Amino acid sequence: MVRELTVISGKGGCGKTTLTASFSALARNHVTVDADVDAADMHILMNPRIMSREAFHGLNVARKNDDICINCGKCYQNCRYGAFDPDNTLHPEKCEGCAVCELVCPVGAIEMVERQAGEAYISETRFGPLVHAKLHAGEEASGKLVAVVRSRAIELAEEKGKDLIIIDGPPGTGCTVISSITGVDLVLVVMEPTLSGMHDSMRVIEVANHFRIPSVVCINKSDINPENTQKIEEFCMEKGIEVVGRLPYDDTATKAMMENKTVVEFPDGALSRNIREIWRRIEKALQ
Repeated sequence: MVRELTVISGKGGCGKTTLTASFSALARNHVTVDADVDAADMHILMNPRIMSREAFHGLNVARKNDDICINCGKCYQNCRYGAFDPDNTLHPEKCEGCAVCELVCPVGAIEMVERQAGEAYISETRFGPLVHAKLHAGEEASGKLVAVVRSRAIELAEEKGKDLIIIDGPPGTGCTVISSITGVDLVLVVMEPTLSGMHDSMRVIEVANHFRIPSVVCINKSDINPENTQKIEEFCMEKGIEVVGRLPYDDTATKAMMENKTVVEFPDGALSRNIREIWRRIEKALQ
């Protein structure tokens, strides 16, 4: 049976990817997934060697056949997104895929076609397989791309006999987060004791609770504001959520990244030891 862990945070900059990369270094017999497709960066630490790639198609967009167009203007009149000029010139980059132009065209001069919106990859790293993706700038359907990389990761895990998938999820509470946590066995929420970090992470915990997915919490940079750290612990106690660890503010993480290493690969210190202990607790929670 393949177990799935997703690491998320309410906002960016909480240390989510740094922690996930360390988990990948510590885990055995696993597949790593970078599901933050809008701003993928796991590959920076893992130096992947791409083994396969596939095109990702997001929303369908309009394509116009000028040879049969009668310039009736119905496409321009009905498009709410400005994809057509008054002279009926189509600007595909403005198309939102609603297909109303195809519907109202009296001569069938417009059809909806697939447009490549990014790529998904399966790679090899020093920590084992990595499934990741790149969404082209300005493209939509990032939640759909997250579903693609998760699906490929499950297929790969079953093919290779892996028993764990570690997912670096996106920040926030949007569709990409929902796509990255749906159906997983455990969610680790990385929180920081700042007002924005606390507010946004409490919202993402509500999302996980809505989908009835067990959650645990790690408090990163826990010593920068002991008062807020205590508030996080009180919130977790009230909600029945385990705090699996508290990480101090430590520039070891920055030094490790400068050498393209995870924290647990860097010379051992307090931060590395704390992350190892958090991973032991995560493994226990996944059993």
